[in-house]
Amino acid sequence: MEFSIKASTPEKLKTACLVLPIAGGELGAQGKAVDAAAGGALAKLAKRDLDEKAGSLLAVPLLPGVAAERVLLVSLGKRDEISEKTLRAAFGTVGKWLASNKADSAALCATDCLAGDLALPVVLRSAALLIGDADYRFDAPRAKREPRKTGAAKLEVLLVGKSDRAAAAALAQGAAIASGMALAKDLGNLPANYCTPSYLADTARKLGKQYKFKVEVFDKAAIAKLGMGSFLSVAAGSVEPPRFIVMDYKGGKAKDAPIVLVGKGITFDTGGISLKPGEGMDEMKFDMCGAASVLGTFKAIAEMQLPLNVVGLIPTTENMPSGQATKPGDVVTSMSGLTIEVLNTDAEGRLILCDALTYAERFKPAAVIDIATLTGACIIALGHQVSGLMANDDMLARELMDVGLATGDRAWQMPLFDEYQDQLKSNFADMANIGGRPAGSITAAAFLSRFTKAYKWAHLDIAGTAWKSGAEKGATGRPVPLLTHFLIQRAGA
Repeated sequence: MEFSIKASTPEKLKTACLVLPIAGGELGAQGKAVDAAAGGALAKLAKRDLDEKAGSLLAVPLLPGVAAERVLLVSLGKRDEISEKTLRAAFGTVGKWLASNKADSAALCATDCLAGDLALPVVLRSAALLIGDADYRFDAPRAKREPRKTGAAKLEVLLVGKSDRAAAAALAQGAAIASGMALAKDLGNLPANYCTPSYLADTARKLGKQYKFKVEVFDKAAIAKLGMGSFLSVAAGSVEPPRFIVMDYKGGKAKDAPIVLVGKGITFDTGGISLKPGEGMDEMKFDMCGAASVLGTFKAIAEMQLPLNVVGLIPTTENMPSGQATKPGDVVTSMSGLTIEVLNTDAEGRLILCDALTYAERFKPAAVIDIATLTGACIIALGHQVSGLMANDDMLARELMDVGLATGDRAWQMPLFDEYQDQLKSNFADMANIGGRPAGSITAAAFLSRFTKAYKWAHLDIAGTAWKSGAEKGATGRPVPLLTHFLIQRAGA
């Protein structure tokens, strides 16, 4: 979907769908102009038929006196309760309506969204992000691909008066984040025989070529030369070659310390020798959603030309059972030199991440964030609404939590006390890769924390938020919004 800003009188604008926000049952200035052109009919219809709940819709076709083919009223809720949350509810339903109806273009009366403490850039960024995200369609491999019959191709944002630079930048940011989410969803939704480690590497190369940032891909021999024995122990059972992807986006000053994003890239997880149950195993193609979110975030920040240095690290492989696969009880040596007793081969994400986290030290980072579909225990703790967050720096954790609460892509901090480290003791190595059933998400993070002592670090466990099951099965694109807004904030953009 294309987004643009336009200064126009809404009642005279020719468009397939004019979207009019309404707060507390009362039309704003733009809405009143449309209502006046329609002889007062719109206000009467809204009062009679539109629910006040945020996100409620009322579609009015062929309104007399109005140039638009149809008017879509959307409630922002009660005027004194309007917030970014109610705004997201409104734009989310508008996006779904536009995606499923035949209006091929739309215009949003954005000035009428301004109520309470909402600033115009927040409104525009949210509109582009949510309406753009709702327009997403996965191009599934099918014998016959039918052309898309619904959905608006462009959205004009109507303002009273001229827009400023901040408004235009915010709209572009929202569109870029939606674009990054779409890439993350595409990668997650692809079947594992399509989206292999090599496919992820090729995707990174294409992004680097398109947006002019450096990409380096290490093959198995190069990974071994780096000393990443823990990473390679996971790859041992698969015929698909592993890849270690390094992306270097330099949007800031040359000497500025970068933010490093590390994404778990298990393109399919059988559990290895510690084999998972067969039911639902198809969803283990989503075990690379951490990697997908890093690629999506890089697409977003490159599109918005964010003035910040960011490094992306993606260790990617399959986790398969075979005659050469790593076995429970094997001891492997990580890049850091620390040895690990592999008690469960299905706790493989931490084994590839720990070597990437060690590699991150060379960038002397301002902060490192790893993103991983790491533990089922996180779903038990937090469900599918909130990502798990653990960190060795409370200020960094607070920053991520605040951004998540503001954007709706929420994370919640869990404790990482030293006492949890005791569960990782091993008689045969420096540590075990699991700590038993109690506090499974925390002990996984405790394991990773042993490799992050050189910098500020946060861990996002997205096992419950990266994809949906059931009738809506598919990748969500989270936490691309959280990561991009965090980086926008860090860049002061």
